[in-house]
Amino acid sequence: MHGSHDHHSHDHKHDHKHGHAHGHGHGHSHGPGGHSHGPLTFDRAFAIGITLNILFVIAEFGLGFISQSVALMADAGHNLSDVLGLCVAWAGATLAKALPSKRFTYGLKASTILAALINALLLLMAMGAVVFEAVMRLGQPANVKGMVVVVVAAVGILVNAATAWLFARGQKSDINLRGAYLHMAADATVSAGVMLAGLAIWWTGAAWIDPVTSIVVSALIFWQTWGLLRETVEMSLNAVPRAIDFDQVEAALKALPGVSAMHDLHIWPMSTTETVLTAHLVMAAPPGDGFLADAQTMLHDRFGIGHATIQVERGEDCASGC
Repeated sequence: MHGSHDHHSHDHKHDHKHGHAHGHGHGHSHGPGGHSHGPLTFDRAFAIGITLNILFVIAEFGLGFISQSVALMADAGHNLSDVLGLCVAWAGATLAKALPSKRFTYGLKASTILAALINALLLLMAMGAVVFEAVMRLGQPANVKGMVVVVVAAVGILVNAATAWLFARGQKSDINLRGAYLHMAADATVSAGVMLAGLAIWWTGAAWIDPVTSIVVSALIFWQTWGLLRETVEMSLNAVPRAIDFDQVEAALKALPGVSAMHDLHIWPMSTTETVLTAHLVMAAPPGDGFLADAQTMLHDRFGIGHATIQVERGEDCASGC
């Protein structure tokens, strides 16, 4: 899924020393409403999610304090990392709406990539804390009050699953929202594990079940988060977005009418939802009217690339090998 972009096509021909004909086509999405499925529609989701989680953290810590359950108070601390994770994702989405300036000519759209990266790291740290706590408890299992844990964990499942659901729609197309979604889905899973452990402890009286469950659930979440971390690091290094096949884009540009060769094709993410492309096309004859606009429309419609800059070079100028 890709946001709608306004295309402003400028066909410039510059006579340079080498006599190249350069065609620059810019497909830009200006202003805060640049992508229809983007952060604007998720502001309410972030506000609801953060409020729900803060209320849950307060209630969970209070119950843990009253029932003297270290496990519940530790989990409240872990759930506080969710609030932080949601705030980071929201900050990234909000900064991305900043208008371009002379210093940040693309605006702050890459904030969403940074936010997703921070969220992946936060999630790994939170899971590490859960495993550390669990290993410590394996040595001397706490006297866990089974039913209190079951009730609080059940509420945790509802809160985390409801918050995850708010981002389920956007997580397939925006890795920043996927970071928020994974964080909440992971915690719903942890809460489910804790609830089952609470039931098993209440049923059998075996306190070791609780830490073992925590370790197993954390291992599953680590596996999921590793993929998110890898992808956000790739995006930070300007890798071609995973949804785009470089070879297909190359073939599509070479297939444009009049194109005899192509070089310097670069594709990279401007944000978690927008992609930039630059390419040099070699043509024997000058491009016809509308060539650049058609090329941009094709790139946008087929590959979701909304920011394309295409430079056209004449065949005879490239005898030395472009």
